[in-house]
Amino acid sequence: MNGHVSRREALAGIGLGALSAGCLGRTRNLAGRNRPGQLTLQIDSAPADRDPNAIRIARHLAENLNAVGIDARINTLSRTDLWRKVLINQDFDVYVGQFLESDPFDPDAMYAFAHSQFVAEAGRQNPFGFADVNGVDEQLERQRRVTEERPEVVAELQRSLCELQPFTVVAFPDPLTAVREERFSGWTNRQPLSVGALLDLEYAGATDGSAATNATADDGEAGATENATADGETADGDATLRLVTTDDQITENWNPIAAEYRREGTFTALLYDQLALVDHGEAIPWLASGWERTDDETLVVDLRDARWHDGEPVTAGDVAFTYEFLRDTSLGSLDTEVPTPRFRGRSSVVRSASVVGDGRVELALDGVNDAVAVRALQVPILPEHVWSERTDVATIAGFEFDVETTEAVVSNNEDPVGSGPIRFVEATAEESVVFDRNPDHFLARADSTEGGTDPAAEVPERFRGKPAFDRLRIEVSPSDIAAVAAVGDGLADATVSNLGPDAVPRIGRQADTRLVTGRSGGFYHVGYNARRAPLSNPRFRAVLASLIDKETLVREAFSGYAEPAASPLAASPEWVPPDLEWDDRETDPVYPFVGESGSLDDDEAKELFRDAGYRFDEEGRLLSRGE
Repeated sequence: MNGHVSRREALAGIGLGALSAGCLGRTRNLAGRNRPGQLTLQIDSAPADRDPNAIRIARHLAENLNAVGIDARINTLSRTDLWRKVLINQDFDVYVGQFLESDPFDPDAMYAFAHSQFVAEAGRQNPFGFADVNGVDEQLERQRRVTEERPEVVAELQRSLCELQPFTVVAFPDPLTAVREERFSGWTNRQPLSVGALLDLEYAGATDGSAATNATADDGEAGATENATADGETADGDATLRLVTTDDQITENWNPIAAEYRREGTFTALLYDQLALVDHGEAIPWLASGWERTDDETLVVDLRDARWHDGEPVTAGDVAFTYEFLRDTSLGSLDTEVPTPRFRGRSSVVRSASVVGDGRVELALDGVNDAVAVRALQVPILPEHVWSERTDVATIAGFEFDVETTEAVVSNNEDPVGSGPIRFVEATAEESVVFDRNPDHFLARADSTEGGTDPAAEVPERFRGKPAFDRLRIEVSPSDIAAVAAVGDGLADATVSNLGPDAVPRIGRQADTRLVTGRSGGFYHVGYNARRAPLSNPRFRAVLASLIDKETLVREAFSGYAEPAASPLAASPEWVPPDLEWDDRETDPVYPFVGESGSLDDDEAKELFRDAGYRFDEEGRLLSRGE
């Protein structure tokens, strides 16, 4: 696809040979098998009080589907039930959701999202059941291995995804956060609640920018914060970072590898260290003190001196275990492997991990370039003595799994044991959760020299001695408006969950409160279950994409706090070819909206369905067996 492609050209170019692309696993006619009837599609989404942007997209799509003769029905579920239904049981027609990444990301993030290797797996990798072995798969593999040619390969990959539409990118929302700054400063206009951003904060009440001193037990294990009171506040109240959220999952679940919970995982990333942290596009040695690429297929990693929150030492064996566990959370105890539903694209880079010395691990890579190799270092390192006990088949009361999974994948991970800069203290479900600063973390020990070594060598100065709080307390609020009010009234320092645009005017009316916003990599999208006809047909999916008026959605649903896009890499514009850039266009460069100014052209839309091989009855209803 070179240059702008018209709607009809793109649909015709897909061809009959591609009609079965993505059609693997269970296939069914959505409206019955005996005779042609009206096509029915169910659109799954979180409800308005949990994700107002998602439900507005769902309503917009449903309205336009009904206008062209498709019986579209919206089904709202809690976030947990939605993601279990879509990601684990894969039992859906269409869903509206947000991509997992919070920051602009490397193109290799698309590997797990679209590679056919993951069609049979449950989880956030390829939830669509999409397969294009000779096209997208080949491009995904090549971008992992080439260096100089990578931009060209990534451009072709984006064109293929845009043409075949396993999912339709709608918009990249601006992360909206309300903050007040008299107690903590340094809130930045990017992702204000990313790991790096929270560690960037400075405590206004301290002269050296560090948090109040925490006590440690005489035996070297992390001790309790001496000046903490029972309600989660420090004695003077100053060194507690107080956040408020509308998402109560953080008060109940701290599983860093689960599929169905939080989108971004900021707080689990603070509980569980990664070998490398990428911040501002820079790869920073984190739990790893450094690494060396000895050849195309080998990466040697050296670890810092670290301890788990329960006092046990972090070992090279824990790292090797983590990569084995990410490949199969049953550790061979079940007939088929049960990979972790998250981080699969990254962990798939590592063929094996071996302990080669005290604090040294050797990762056998799959011949990938350096950028992809660094992504493999960005997985949560897990304590073997905790997670090796979670390999049994999982059951959850009131929920039936269509696929065999393990306790590790679906457990709440109560009393989490990580090695990160914060540690779990206590939680009240649906109300609050409290974490303490980990005084034994290498960041907290950055100013000491143990045995002549710097515990935080190679870590940027802005992170040394952090976090700048002794305690982190997160309260659950019933709504965005109530969350903003809590910040305005001085009861919280910032909101956590991404605010809806309706809350923005309230921020302006609150004294000492300001809006912090930036650019997110977590794009809203409409996902199609390519395991089911007619959604298995890329020509059908392409017409559905033409029914989504992204410009109007950004203006009306997001109140302008988002950017419409065609490519999933639009938040990283250096990767997007000119023909897929939105720029000053008023509609999608690949599948333009069928209509003008937010008004659907029903007749033209129906003609597109006819061109794709579908037919309507005398009452204008699109027939389910028209292909």
